[in-house]
Amino acid sequence: MTPGPRNLITDVSGLRVGNAEDRALKSGTTVLTADTPFTASVQVMGGAPGSRETDLLAPDKSVAKIDALVLSGGSAFGLEACSGVTEALRAQGRGFAVGPARVPLVPGAILFDLLNGGNKDWEQNPYAALGRRAFEAAAETFSLGTAGAGCGALTAMVKGGLGSASLVLDSGVTVGALVAANPIGAVTTPGERHFWAAPFEIDGEFGGLGVDTAVGLGRDLASRRMEAMQRLADGAKLPDERANTTIAIVATDADLSKAQCQRMASAAHDGIGRAIVPAHMPGDGDLIFAASTNARPMGDPSELAAITHAAALCLSRAIARAVWLARPEPGDLLPCISEIAG
Repeated sequence: MTPGPRNLITDVSGLRVGNAEDRALKSGTTVLTADTPFTASVQVMGGAPGSRETDLLAPDKSVAKIDALVLSGGSAFGLEACSGVTEALRAQGRGFAVGPARVPLVPGAILFDLLNGGNKDWEQNPYAALGRRAFEAAAETFSLGTAGAGCGALTAMVKGGLGSASLVLDSGVTVGALVAANPIGAVTTPGERHFWAAPFEIDGEFGGLGVDTAVGLGRDLASRRMEAMQRLADGAKLPDERANTTIAIVATDADLSKAQCQRMASAAHDGIGRAIVPAHMPGDGDLIFAASTNARPMGDPSELAAITHAAALCLSRAIARAVWLARPEPGDLLPCISEIAG
Protein backbone atom coordinates (compact mmCIF):
# COMPACT_ATOMS: atom_id res chain seq x y z
CA MET A 1 0.00 0.00 0.00
CA THR A 2 1.33 3.42 -0.99
CA PRO A 3 -0.29 6.88 -0.92
CA GLY A 4 -1.94 8.10 -4.09
CA PRO A 5 -0.47 11.01 -6.08
CA ARG A 6 -2.24 13.68 -4.02
CA ASN A 7 -2.49 11.79 -0.72
CA LEU A 8 -6.10 12.99 -0.65
CA ILE A 9 -9.48 11.27 -0.78
CA THR A 10 -9.78 12.60 -4.34
CA ASP A 11 -7.16 10.06 -5.41
CA VAL A 12 -10.33 7.97 -5.70
CA SER A 13 -11.07 8.88 -9.30
CA GLY A 14 -14.33 10.75 -9.84
CA LEU A 15 -14.55 12.33 -6.39
CA ARG A 16 -14.24 16.05 -5.74
CA VAL A 17 -14.09 18.01 -2.47
CA GLY A 18 -14.87 21.65 -1.79
CA ASN A 19 -14.37 23.86 1.26
CA ALA A 20 -15.96 27.09 2.39
CA GLU A 21 -15.23 28.89 5.62
CA ASP A 22 -15.77 32.18 7.45
CA ARG A 23 -12.64 33.25 9.33
CA ALA A 24 -14.51 35.61 11.66
CA LEU A 25 -17.06 32.89 12.41
CA LYS A 26 -14.23 30.36 12.89
CA SER A 27 -16.34 27.73 11.18
CA GLY A 28 -16.99 26.23 7.79
CA THR A 29 -18.25 23.40 5.64
CA THR A 30 -16.72 20.65 3.49
CA VAL A 31 -18.58 18.84 0.69
CA LEU A 32 -17.66 15.63 -1.12
CA THR A 33 -19.41 15.02 -4.42
CA ALA A 34 -18.97 13.39 -7.83
CA ASP A 35 -20.25 13.89 -11.34
CA THR A 36 -22.61 10.94 -10.94
CA PRO A 37 -24.40 9.47 -7.89
CA PHE A 38 -22.41 7.10 -5.70
CA THR A 39 -23.09 4.32 -3.21
CA ALA A 40 -22.77 5.20 0.48
CA SER A 41 -23.49 4.04 4.00
CA VAL A 42 -22.68 5.20 7.53
CA GLN A 43 -21.67 4.01 10.97
CA VAL A 44 -22.07 6.05 14.16
CA MET A 45 -20.08 5.17 17.29
CA GLY A 46 -20.10 8.45 19.20
CA GLY A 47 -22.66 9.05 21.92
CA ALA A 48 -23.84 12.47 20.72
CA PRO A 49 -24.12 12.59 16.91
CA GLY A 50 -25.70 15.32 14.82
CA SER A 51 -26.73 14.28 11.33
CA ARG A 52 -29.18 14.55 8.45
CA GLU A 53 -30.63 11.85 6.17
CA THR A 54 -28.44 9.07 7.54
CA ASP A 55 -31.30 6.57 7.86
CA LEU A 56 -31.53 6.24 4.08
CA LEU A 57 -27.94 4.94 4.04
CA ALA A 58 -28.83 1.75 5.89
CA PRO A 59 -28.38 -1.35 3.68
CA ASP A 60 -32.07 -2.26 3.93
CA LYS A 61 -33.31 1.15 2.73
CA SER A 62 -34.38 1.55 -0.89
CA VAL A 63 -32.20 4.49 -1.92
CA ALA A 64 -29.28 3.06 -3.88
CA LYS A 65 -27.07 6.11 -4.46
CA ILE A 66 -26.64 9.71 -3.29
CA ASP A 67 -25.35 12.97 -4.76
CA ALA A 68 -23.10 14.46 -2.08
CA LEU A 69 -21.95 14.20 1.53
CA VAL A 70 -21.51 17.16 3.87
CA LEU A 71 -19.26 17.68 6.88
CA SER A 72 -19.91 20.95 8.69
CA GLY A 73 -19.18 23.00 11.74
CA GLY A 74 -21.97 24.89 13.47
CA SER A 75 -23.58 22.16 15.55
CA ALA A 76 -27.30 21.87 14.69
CA PHE A 77 -27.14 25.12 12.72
CA GLY A 78 -24.57 23.49 10.45
CA LEU A 79 -27.07 20.95 9.17
CA GLU A 80 -28.39 23.76 6.97
CA ALA A 81 -25.24 23.37 4.89
CA CYS A 82 -26.95 20.32 3.37
CA SER A 83 -29.79 22.60 2.23
CA GLY A 84 -27.34 24.82 0.38
CA VAL A 85 -25.83 21.81 -1.37
CA THR A 86 -29.30 20.51 -2.23
CA GLU A 87 -30.21 23.83 -3.83
CA ALA A 88 -27.00 23.84 -5.88
CA LEU A 89 -27.63 20.30 -7.09
CA ARG A 90 -31.21 21.16 -7.96
CA ALA A 91 -30.00 24.10 -10.03
CA GLN A 92 -27.92 21.61 -12.03
CA GLY A 93 -30.93 19.36 -12.58
CA ARG A 94 -29.44 16.62 -10.43
CA GLY A 95 -31.15 14.34 -7.94
CA PHE A 96 -33.31 11.26 -7.56
CA ALA A 97 -35.97 11.24 -10.27
CA VAL A 98 -39.59 11.13 -9.11
CA GLY A 99 -41.50 11.58 -12.33
CA PRO A 100 -40.56 15.06 -13.60
CA ALA A 101 -39.24 16.09 -10.16
CA ARG A 102 -35.64 15.76 -9.00
CA VAL A 103 -34.74 15.30 -5.34
CA PRO A 104 -31.02 15.67 -4.51
CA LEU A 105 -29.91 13.30 -1.76
CA VAL A 106 -27.37 14.92 0.56
CA PRO A 107 -26.67 13.29 3.94
CA GLY A 108 -24.51 15.26 6.34
CA ALA A 109 -22.98 15.41 9.80
CA ILE A 110 -21.94 18.27 12.05
CA LEU A 111 -19.43 19.06 14.77
CA PHE A 112 -19.66 21.51 17.67
CA ASP A 113 -17.57 24.66 17.25
CA LEU A 114 -19.85 27.26 18.84
CA LEU A 115 -17.43 27.99 21.71
CA ASN A 116 -14.13 28.41 19.88
CA GLY A 117 -13.55 32.17 19.95
CA GLY A 118 -15.34 32.98 16.69
CA ASN A 119 -18.10 35.55 16.23
CA LYS A 120 -21.37 33.58 16.40
CA ASP A 121 -23.67 36.61 16.60
CA TRP A 122 -25.32 36.11 13.21
CA GLU A 123 -28.79 37.29 12.27
CA GLN A 124 -29.29 34.67 9.55
CA ASN A 125 -27.95 31.13 9.67
CA PRO A 126 -24.78 31.26 7.49
CA TYR A 127 -24.42 27.55 6.83
CA ALA A 128 -26.71 27.15 3.81
CA ALA A 129 -24.57 29.70 1.96
CA LEU A 130 -21.38 28.01 3.15
CA GLY A 131 -22.68 24.65 1.92
CA ARG A 132 -23.45 26.01 -1.53
CA ARG A 133 -20.06 27.73 -1.76
CA ALA A 134 -18.29 24.53 -0.74
CA PHE A 135 -20.17 22.49 -3.34
CA GLU A 136 -19.40 25.01 -6.08
CA ALA A 137 -15.71 24.95 -5.08
CA ALA A 138 -15.44 21.15 -5.31
CA ALA A 139 -12.27 20.04 -7.08
CA GLU A 140 -9.63 17.31 -7.05
CA THR A 141 -7.33 19.45 -4.89
CA PHE A 142 -8.40 21.28 -1.75
CA SER A 143 -6.94 22.80 1.41
CA LEU A 144 -6.30 20.92 4.65
CA GLY A 145 -5.78 22.08 8.24
CA THR A 146 -7.68 25.24 9.17
CA ALA A 147 -10.13 24.91 6.30
CA GLY A 148 -13.71 23.92 5.57
CA ALA A 149 -15.41 21.96 8.34
CA GLY A 150 -12.12 21.96 10.24
CA CYS A 151 -11.78 25.75 10.25
CA GLY A 152 -12.73 26.08 13.92
CA ALA A 153 -12.01 22.55 15.11
CA LEU A 154 -10.24 21.87 18.42
CA THR A 155 -8.79 18.79 20.08
CA ALA A 156 -8.20 18.37 23.79
CA MET A 157 -4.82 20.09 23.73
CA VAL A 158 -4.17 21.73 20.33
CA LYS A 159 -6.11 23.01 17.33
CA GLY A 160 -7.88 20.44 15.20
CA GLY A 161 -8.64 20.73 11.52
CA LEU A 162 -9.48 19.09 8.22
CA GLY A 163 -7.37 16.16 7.07
CA SER A 164 -7.16 13.67 4.24
CA ALA A 165 -5.01 10.73 3.15
CA SER A 166 -5.06 7.89 0.63
CA LEU A 167 -3.62 4.47 -0.14
CA VAL A 168 -3.40 2.47 -3.37
CA LEU A 169 -3.59 -1.28 -2.79
CA ASP A 170 -1.52 -3.82 -4.70
CA SER A 171 -4.68 -4.70 -6.62
CA GLY A 172 -4.93 -1.13 -7.93
CA VAL A 173 -7.92 -0.27 -5.72
CA THR A 174 -7.69 3.21 -4.17
CA VAL A 175 -8.95 4.04 -0.68
CA GLY A 176 -9.07 7.50 0.87
CA ALA A 177 -10.25 9.34 3.97
CA LEU A 178 -11.48 12.86 4.71
CA VAL A 179 -11.97 14.02 8.30
CA ALA A 180 -12.90 17.03 10.39
CA ALA A 181 -11.15 16.36 13.71
CA ASN A 182 -12.79 18.08 16.69
CA PRO A 183 -12.68 15.39 19.42
CA ILE A 184 -13.01 15.49 23.18
CA GLY A 185 -9.82 13.40 23.25
CA ALA A 186 -6.23 14.23 22.37
CA VAL A 187 -4.60 13.57 19.01
CA THR A 188 -1.17 14.03 20.59
CA THR A 189 0.43 12.21 23.50
CA PRO A 190 1.18 14.19 26.70
CA GLY A 191 3.60 16.97 25.84
CA GLU A 192 2.09 17.49 22.38
CA ARG A 193 5.29 16.46 20.58
CA HIS A 194 4.11 13.10 19.24
CA PHE A 195 0.97 11.85 17.52
CA TRP A 196 -0.92 8.78 18.67
CA ALA A 197 -1.07 7.92 14.95
CA ALA A 198 2.73 8.09 14.57
CA PRO A 199 3.16 4.34 13.82
CA PHE A 200 1.06 4.76 10.67
CA GLU A 201 2.81 7.85 9.24
CA ILE A 202 4.18 7.64 5.70
CA ASP A 203 7.02 9.83 4.39
CA GLY A 204 6.80 12.45 7.15
CA GLU A 205 3.28 13.46 6.13
CA PHE A 206 2.55 14.89 9.58
CA GLY A 207 5.91 16.15 10.64
CA GLY A 208 7.92 12.99 11.15
CA LEU A 209 7.93 13.58 14.90
CA GLY A 210 8.20 9.88 15.67
CA VAL A 211 6.60 7.59 18.20
CA ASP A 212 6.35 8.50 21.89
CA THR A 213 8.48 5.94 23.71
CA ALA A 214 6.96 6.66 27.13
CA VAL A 215 4.91 3.94 28.84
CA GLY A 216 1.68 4.13 30.79
CA LEU A 217 0.16 6.64 28.37
CA GLY A 218 -3.55 7.32 28.01
CA ARG A 219 -4.47 7.90 31.65
CA ASP A 220 -4.17 11.71 31.61
CA LEU A 221 -7.47 13.27 30.52
CA ALA A 222 -6.37 16.91 30.84
CA SER A 223 -8.04 19.21 28.31
CA ARG A 224 -7.00 22.77 27.50
CA ARG A 225 -10.02 22.87 25.24
CA MET A 226 -12.56 22.32 28.02
CA GLU A 227 -10.80 24.89 30.21
CA ALA A 228 -10.92 27.46 27.39
CA MET A 229 -14.55 26.72 26.55
CA GLN A 230 -15.47 27.04 30.22
CA ARG A 231 -13.93 30.51 30.29
CA LEU A 232 -16.00 31.51 27.25
CA ALA A 233 -19.12 30.17 28.98
CA ASP A 234 -18.61 32.83 31.66
CA GLY A 235 -19.28 30.51 34.57
CA ALA A 236 -22.22 28.60 33.09
CA LYS A 237 -21.80 24.83 33.42
CA LEU A 238 -21.06 23.16 30.12
CA PRO A 239 -22.72 19.83 29.32
CA ASP A 240 -20.47 16.99 28.21
CA GLU A 241 -22.87 16.07 25.42
CA ARG A 242 -22.68 17.40 21.86
CA ALA A 243 -19.63 19.59 22.43
CA ASN A 244 -17.15 17.49 20.43
CA THR A 245 -16.98 15.15 17.43
CA THR A 246 -14.84 13.59 14.74
CA ILE A 247 -16.78 13.30 11.50
CA ALA A 248 -15.28 11.60 8.46
CA ILE A 249 -15.75 10.06 5.04
CA VAL A 250 -13.85 7.04 3.74
CA ALA A 251 -14.12 6.18 0.08
CA THR A 252 -12.96 3.71 -2.55
CA ASP A 253 -13.27 3.04 -6.27
CA ALA A 254 -13.92 -0.65 -5.58
CA ASP A 255 -17.44 -1.77 -6.49
CA LEU A 256 -19.01 -2.06 -3.03
CA SER A 257 -22.66 -2.54 -2.08
CA LYS A 258 -24.31 -0.46 0.63
CA ALA A 259 -23.74 -3.30 3.09
CA GLN A 260 -20.06 -3.48 2.19
CA CYS A 261 -19.79 0.30 2.51
CA GLN A 262 -21.25 0.04 6.00
CA ARG A 263 -18.63 -2.60 6.86
CA MET A 264 -15.91 -0.24 5.60
CA ALA A 265 -17.32 2.58 7.78
CA SER A 266 -17.38 0.28 10.80
CA ALA A 267 -13.77 -0.82 10.31
CA ALA A 268 -12.65 2.76 9.72
CA HIS A 269 -13.71 3.68 13.25
CA ASP A 270 -10.59 1.79 14.35
CA GLY A 271 -8.69 4.61 12.68
CA ILE A 272 -10.28 7.07 15.11
CA GLY A 273 -9.45 4.84 18.07
CA ARG A 274 -5.80 4.61 17.01
CA ALA A 275 -5.38 8.36 16.47
CA ILE A 276 -7.45 9.90 19.30
CA VAL A 277 -7.34 9.07 23.01
CA PRO A 278 -9.96 8.72 24.36
CA ALA A 279 -12.37 8.18 21.45
CA HIS A 280 -16.05 7.33 20.95
CA MET A 281 -16.96 8.96 24.26
CA PRO A 282 -20.53 9.73 25.38
CA GLY A 283 -19.93 13.39 24.48
CA ASP A 284 -18.43 12.67 21.05
CA GLY A 285 -20.56 12.51 17.92
CA ASP A 286 -18.12 10.28 16.05
CA LEU A 287 -19.62 9.35 12.67
CA ILE A 288 -18.09 7.93 9.50
CA PHE A 289 -19.66 7.88 6.06
CA ALA A 290 -18.33 5.34 3.56
CA ALA A 291 -18.63 5.84 -0.19
CA SER A 292 -17.93 3.82 -3.33
CA THR A 293 -17.76 5.13 -6.88
CA ASN A 294 -18.29 1.52 -8.05
CA ALA A 295 -15.71 2.07 -10.80
CA ARG A 296 -13.46 -0.96 -10.23
CA PRO A 297 -14.85 -4.52 -10.00
CA MET A 298 -13.46 -6.58 -7.14
CA GLY A 299 -11.82 -9.70 -8.48
CA ASP A 300 -12.04 -11.48 -5.14
CA PRO A 301 -14.61 -10.83 -2.38
CA SER A 302 -11.85 -11.33 0.18
CA GLU A 303 -10.35 -8.05 -1.04
CA LEU A 304 -12.90 -6.28 1.17
CA ALA A 305 -10.69 -7.08 4.16
CA ALA A 306 -7.75 -5.15 2.69
CA ILE A 307 -10.02 -2.26 1.72
CA THR A 308 -11.48 -1.91 5.20
CA HIS A 309 -8.02 -2.10 6.78
CA ALA A 310 -6.74 0.56 4.41
CA ALA A 311 -9.69 2.80 5.31
CA ALA A 312 -8.73 2.66 8.99
CA LEU A 313 -5.08 3.42 8.19
CA CYS A 314 -6.05 6.35 5.99
CA LEU A 315 -8.31 7.79 8.66
CA SER A 316 -5.64 7.67 11.38
CA ARG A 317 -3.21 9.45 9.08
CA ALA A 318 -5.84 11.98 7.99
CA ILE A 319 -6.59 12.88 11.61
CA ALA A 320 -2.91 13.56 12.34
CA ARG A 321 -2.54 15.53 9.10
CA ALA A 322 -5.56 17.66 10.07
CA VAL A 323 -3.84 18.69 13.30
CA TRP A 324 -0.34 19.03 11.83
CA LEU A 325 -1.56 21.36 9.06
CA ALA A 326 -3.67 23.60 11.33
CA ARG A 327 -2.39 27.16 11.34
CA PRO A 328 -2.64 29.92 13.97
CA GLU A 329 -5.22 32.66 13.51
CA PRO A 330 -6.34 35.66 15.60
CA GLY A 331 -8.54 34.78 18.55
CA ASP A 332 -7.51 31.11 18.75
CA LEU A 333 -8.24 29.37 22.04
CA LEU A 334 -5.53 26.74 21.60
CA PRO A 335 -2.05 26.59 20.07
CA CYS A 336 -1.18 24.65 16.93
CA ILE A 337 1.07 21.62 17.31
CA SER A 338 3.45 23.18 14.80
CA GLU A 339 4.04 25.99 17.30
CA ILE A 340 4.77 23.53 20.10
CA ALA A 341 6.73 20.85 18.29
CA GLY A 342 8.77 23.29 16.25
